[in-house]
Formats: sequence, structure tokens, C-alpha cells
Amino acid sequence: MKETNENILGLFFAAAVVLALVMMEFLGSFDFLHHGYQLHALFKNVQDLKKGDPVKMAGVQVGRVKKIALANASVDVLLNIDGGADIRTDSKATISFTGLMAQNYVAITFGAPGAPKVEDGAVLMTTEQPDLGELFAKLDSVATGVQNLTRSFSGEKIDTFLGPLTDFIKENRTNVTASISNMKTISDRIVQGQGTVGKLINEDTLYVSAQGTLSNLQSLPDDVKGVTSDAHTLLTNANQTVADARAGHGTIGKLLTDDTLFHSANRVMTNLDSITTKIDKGQGTVGQLINDDSFLKGAKLSLQKLDKATESLEDTGPLSILGTMVSSLF
Repeated sequence: MKETNENILGLFFAAAVVLALVMMEFLGSFDFLHHGYQLHALFKNVQDLKKGDPVKMAGVQVGRVKKIALANASVDVLLNIDGGADIRTDSKATISFTGLMAQNYVAITFGAPGAPKVEDGAVLMTTEQPDLGELFAKLDSVATGVQNLTRSFSGEKIDTFLGPLTDFIKENRTNVTASISNMKTISDRIVQGQGTVGKLINEDTLYVSAQGTLSNLQSLPDDVKGVTSDAHTLLTNANQTVADARAGHGTIGKLLTDDTLFHSANRVMTNLDSITTKIDKGQGTVGQLINDDSFLKGAKLSLQKLDKATESLEDTGPLSILGTMVSSLF
């Protein structure tokens, strides 16, 4: 019986120890089962962050707060990180909260995928969140200002502010009524589709026209592509023509590469120079015609004799002319 009681007591003690370990693990105050690494994060204000608070990445818990201590002009927060959490050197730590009255936690960003992983004992970059106390103080100040503003527009002050406006409306009641009536008429016409504004609102003609214009603008790049293609073809043909000319193909190619025409032209120019030289020296028939005036004198003498012969024929009768011709024949 005594051994049975001791066994029960031993089992109860073992269960209590296991339960205590589980509770300590759940509360984050026991790290025996953790296999990870530690990081430091320096903050200006930890905002009621406590030892054992979770450390999260994208809402997933990756560790807990190990220790919080003052360090010079900042607060050093020691973080226990699980071994499977990949934290980069450019990751940033921020103290966040899940609600106005909820538990605080340390949020860590992923960082760049290509950045190296942090080593054990490294110091993370941090960003500071606004203090809730200061935020509530500002909200209280804003609420007080709104309350004072609403108080200023009560009683006599409202009457003083709205009095001139009320008097103006009373004095111009007829004009105000006519303006409201005109606005109602204009709105009725717009609803019925009358006038330019009414047609713009009720008819889709302008929309259809704009859509057609957009379609034409969309087809414009195709036309530009066609022109570009034609220009490319023209440049290709021009390049081919230049290549053929350089290779000596065609008339232009012959002119560029073959000097036969040049030599022929050179011979023609030499002959022309020789002919002009002979003419200038009076050689040959043309040269004598140009340079010797004896032919001109002979031509003048012949013309004078011909002129005298015609005059003598005019003085002789027809029978004499006939007799002269017969005698010349026989």
C-alpha cells in the first residue's frame, strides 16, 4: 500500500513538473526547448513592452522578448528568435500592438530576399511608433477644440452670425424665388435632353464620335508602320542600287567604274581642239572661209556681174532673148 501511494505521488509530481514546464513555455519565460539565436533591437521607447512578449514576422510568431534593459540613451531589447526564422540584415523591428488594450509585440519585416541573413548577436535596425499617450492627448485636444467651436455657435452668437444672411434672403425673396425657379427649369430641360448640356448627358453621340476617333487613333500606328515599311523598302532598294553601281553594274556603274567613256570624251575634246586650232590658223576650207576675204570679194564681184546681166536682159526684147538662146544652142 505504501509503494502504491509513493507511485501515485511520484506520478503526480512528474505531471506537475511537466505542466509547469508547459506553462512556462507558453508564457515565454523558459527557453530550454528553444534552439535558435538572439538579436538586439534598440528603441527610444518600448511602450509597456514586457519580457515574454511575442516577436512576429507578418503576423507569425518567430520568437519572444528575452530581456529589456536600459543602454545609454536607448532601451536594449534582447530577442530570442527561432532557428527556422530567416531574418535579413536589412530587416527592421517595430513595437506594435494588436489593439488599443491588447498585448504589445515586436514586429520584424522580411527585408530584401538577396540580403544576407543576420548572425547571432546582431543588432537590428528599428523604427519608432508614435506614443499612444501623446496620441490620446492630441485627440483630447482636438475634441476640446471641437467642443469649444460648437459652443461658440450657440444662442445669440448663431443669431448674430446668421442674422445678416436671413435679412438678405428676406429682402431679396422675389429674386431668390425666381433664381430657384430658373434652376428648376434648367434642371428639367437637362433631364429631358434639351440643349447642349442635356444632349451631352442624355445622348451618346459625343461618346460614339469620341470612340470612333479613338479607333482611328488606334489604327494610326498601323498606317505609320506601313509608311515605315515603304521607307525601309526604298532605303533597301537605294542601298542595292548603290551596291550595284559600286560593282560596275548598269549605266551608272559603268560611268563610275569604266573609264572608256572618259577616254572617248577626251579624244573628242582633243579633236575639237585640233579642228578649232586649224580653223583659227586659216587651214582648210572652213579656215579660209573664216580667215581669208578673197572668197568674199569674189562672191561680191560675181553678184555685181549677175546684177549687170539682169539689167541688160531687161533692155532686150523677148525675141532677142530667144534668138540669143537659140544661137547659144546651135
